[in-house]
Amino acid sequence: MSPLPTRILAGVTIPDTPLITNALEYTRAHSTDFAFNHVQRSMLFGFIMASKIPSLADRDIEVHAIGALMHDIGWDPTGELVSKDKRFEVDGADAARNFLQREAPDWDKHRLQLVWDAIALHTTGTIVFHKEPEVQAVAYGIWADFQGPDRIQNNLLTWDEYNTVVAELPRLNLMKGLKGLMCHFCETKPATTLDNTVGEWGDKFVEGYDRKGKLTCDLLLTCDLDGKTLLEDPY
Repeated sequence: MSPLPTRILAGVTIPDTPLITNALEYTRAHSTDFAFNHVQRSMLFGFIMASKIPSLADRDIEVHAIGALMHDIGWDPTGELVSKDKRFEVDGADAARNFLQREAPDWDKHRLQLVWDAIALHTTGTIVFHKEPEVQAVAYGIWADFQGPDRIQNNLLTWDEYNTVVAELPRLNLMKGLKGLMCHFCETKPATTLDNTVGEWGDKFVEGYDRKGKLTCDLLLTCDLDGKTLLEDPY
């Protein structure tokens, strides 16, 4: 495969293809300002860190870029991409796959699945860092944007690198915006917030949110096989 064209953003070399441009435009149309800057920073941090991790060197960088850019379109402020019954990560993964099936019909199932997994699993650290290099690279960048260089080992992201990116793409009160979003999901579709970090926002800030009680109820409703409830003695 021929090397992809590149460009430099905030001092970081990233791939520059028509598909990535289209993905960026689609993401812009379905993102708030703070979310749009967050996903771009996540992409850049991922490329910085992956360049220092030998096992990620041979990853598909177009998959990496698109997975990072589209990883939070499940936050879509227009509501078009937000379901009533799926986790926001799955909404984003489904929307990205639909986008790629329209815009990149030559992509095979493996590349589509890598993007889907990178988005659907990006909040699940116990799984995502054991996946394929493309999926890991997306997650590294996302987590770096929330944790900052001091919590990242092996000098994979320095403060100079971090500050250069943030100067180009300011944070725009990311955490305040995130709090509003996560609490909104806890209020509007609480069943999707039970086994992830979203519920922690509901525990702290949403009146009447009861993750434990809802979880017990949902297990009784869904864990059923041949008419028998698998969990007969809820705890």
